[in-house]
Amino acid sequence: MSKLSPLERRSALTLACVISLRLFGLFLIMPVFSLYAKQMPDATPWLIGLALGVYGLGQVLLQIPLGLLSDRIGRKPAITIGLLVFTAGGLLAASSHSLVGIVIGRALQGMGAVAGAGTALAADLTRQENRSKVMGIIGVSIGVAFLLALILGPPLEAVAGLAGLFAATSMLALAALVLLWLIVPTPERQQAPAAAAFGSVLSMLRDGRMLVLNGSVFFLHMLLTASFVGLPLLLADRLHLPVSRHWELYLPVMVIAALVMGACLHRMRDVAQSLRIVAVCVVAIGLGLLGFAWSGDHLFALGVAAAVFFSAFNLLEAALPSLVSQLAPAHLRGAAMGAYSTSQFLGAFVGGAVGGVALGQVGAGGVFICAATMTLIWLPLVLIGGRRMAKVDARVAGALQASAGA
Repeated sequence: MSKLSPLERRSALTLACVISLRLFGLFLIMPVFSLYAKQMPDATPWLIGLALGVYGLGQVLLQIPLGLLSDRIGRKPAITIGLLVFTAGGLLAASSHSLVGIVIGRALQGMGAVAGAGTALAADLTRQENRSKVMGIIGVSIGVAFLLALILGPPLEAVAGLAGLFAATSMLALAALVLLWLIVPTPERQQAPAAAAFGSVLSMLRDGRMLVLNGSVFFLHMLLTASFVGLPLLLADRLHLPVSRHWELYLPVMVIAALVMGACLHRMRDVAQSLRIVAVCVVAIGLGLLGFAWSGDHLFALGVAAAVFFSAFNLLEAALPSLVSQLAPAHLRGAAMGAYSTSQFLGAFVGGAVGGVALGQVGAGGVFICAATMTLIWLPLVLIGGRRMAKVDARVAGALQASAGA
């Protein structure tokens, strides 16, 4: 992996700021929402889970269209449209006095679906051999945003209330928009040809490698969102840890997760090796979820489970988009990242919905058991897909050797 050029370094750092600012606003809600929402007059476990996950439904509807739009009109204009829609959704949620109103605002926030176009912009501005490093920088920034949100969310909610947190998400999105246009470089566009519209996109998405990667990010965010339906309640009700002290768990956990990601990311040098690490991470996530369920009232045991879970999560969050950007055709990269992000946020929607149902039926501990069983579906997808990828790579390598010999 070569050294980042000044342009690549500038692109990585500024795009990391743009992406993490927007996500920081979203993450601010997660550590306090289920505790706050259950006090609202129209609250039910289903609505609490829906309000957390419906953001993903909006993303599902518009990720691929905005990804395709970014291939046609450029990354920055498409991202601008998405950020403005996101801002409007945050303001609507901030002004709502019912959980149903918050659900509508969160859905509108989700329709500001810029993740695919933003990741494609990062890929456009970097060489292929450095994409894993750039995605790692962005992944670290997301981890830092996640950590800061978990620490700052509870005290900010105590000062400004949930409405203030939603208003903050809109202000942070506008700050990201300013950074996007003032600092992030504008790449030369590789516009998708008119004939490459829907047929080419469908052909690309049927690629078995893309199916494995898109399926993996679906499960990853399904399990994350389901976990945050139950985790704040577990900390407050079972461990009797006040919301203002939840950072005492999250801070050391996220530092450990960042160190694990830094130690492992450079090992993902090729697709086959990357998929082996993905399989290990799937197992780690399942064990972490079981640890949440079985930790009882032991804070240390819960901390170990959280460190395992979030270490695997952060590593996959950085590695999976890098693999997608490497395997997608350059002129369809925006659409490929849009499809990837669609899978990601469909997982978030399903995770919120399933987590809400599980919370109502079997309680917070049951949420983690249900989530852990999902890894029994995810792991075979990665293992079988990895073997098929290895066979395809072997055939391609053989064909290249034969043509070179001729």
